[in-house]
Amino acid sequence: MRLSSIGGKEIINLYDGSSLGLISESDLLINKRTGRIHSLLIPENKGLFNIFSGNSLIEIPWESIKKIGNDMIIIDLVNSYK
Repeated sequence: MRLSSIGGKEIINLYDGSSLGLISESDLLINKRTGRIHSLLIPENKGLFNIFSGNSLIEIPWESIKKIGNDMIIIDLVNSYK
C-alpha cells in the first residue's frame, strides 16, 4: 500500500465511534534507525474556517490503526486526540 492510496478515506475511532474526518493530506513518521513506521500524521479538521487557523496535526500511533479498508481507516484511540 502506498501513502497516497489512503487519501480520501474517512478515519473512525473504534473507542468512541467518532469521525476524525477525511484524510486530505497525510504523512508518516518513520524511525530512522529501524525504518519502521511510528505514526500517521493527519491535519486536524477544524471545520469551515480551517484556512484561518494554524496547521496543527493529529498523530495517530501506528499500533492504533486496526484496519485500512476501501473507504475508511479504523483506529482505536482511548485517549483524547485533540
